[in-house]
Amino acid sequence: MLRRILLGVSRSPQIKKAVSALPVSSGIVARFVAGETTPEAVLATEKLVSNGLNVTLDHLGEDVTDLAAATATADAYLDVLKQLSAAGLTSNAEVSVKLSAVGQALPGDGEKIALENARTICHAARNAGTTVTLDMEDHTTTDSTLGILRELRQDFPETGAVLQAYLRRTEGDCRDLAHAGSRVRLCKGAYKEPESVAFQQKQAVDKAYVRAMKILMNGAGYPMIASHDPRLIAIAGSLAARANREPGSYEYQMLYGIRPEEQLRLAREGHTVRVYIPYGADWYGYLVRRLAERPANLQFFARSLISKK
Repeated sequence: MLRRILLGVSRSPQIKKAVSALPVSSGIVARFVAGETTPEAVLATEKLVSNGLNVTLDHLGEDVTDLAAATATADAYLDVLKQLSAAGLTSNAEVSVKLSAVGQALPGDGEKIALENARTICHAARNAGTTVTLDMEDHTTTDSTLGILRELRQDFPETGAVLQAYLRRTEGDCRDLAHAGSRVRLCKGAYKEPESVAFQQKQAVDKAYVRAMKILMNGAGYPMIASHDPRLIAIAGSLAARANREPGSYEYQMLYGIRPEEQLRLAREGHTVRVYIPYGADWYGYLVRRLAERPANLQFFARSLISKK
């Protein structure tokens, strides 16, 4: 119930205004967001890479409503790719792109604009020696996102996909995408979705996650297991072993600021571990979804609101 409430308020303009008054350096925000600027994001990347971890960078922002904002987001990705390349980090760092941040929801030609912006980012990533993963958003965008992915993969087959286990359709999408050369990130899902399209109870979501993992691990693609759940991580390892997968033929992904010691432990054991680093000024929606995933963070968050340090 608390999770549903938090996801519901994530789009509240009044609450957003109050929370956004917090500096990004304050308590809970700094824990989950690397900073507002590209240099801050690159610095966070350098620290993680120096500890044997890999990174995917997300310039925060979604649901843009004008062309200028979509273009600005695309330009921000070109900038971070340039700076990652200059710092010699692109062999260990890629970028994750939300299509709604680069124009997908714009009226009229939104999908075309998003595709062209994503194509520009993919081209810059390839030139820099790295890759792009298309983030998945709420269920109303799934078909559009997968359609844009298919278009991009004609020229950039290395483009990664994201599937959300709590959606009832995901097992079918896993089968479609579990082919050679296909990078697929599997996450649980962090949007408020109706029961008609998504499993609602934790146990049902966990079971759906395992079913999707089995498909990906037994396929010919490259699974990217995005979970902080120790039990699911253990199951992923068992499934990989049963599928005779070698280290490096799949990876674990975790969010910046969540279970950092576990990230290091897995990396020390020889696993590929990638940390999802969000950065940028538009961090509110991302932060609330993280709180919804783990409401125990609310006490920490409340202290940040009170102190505003």
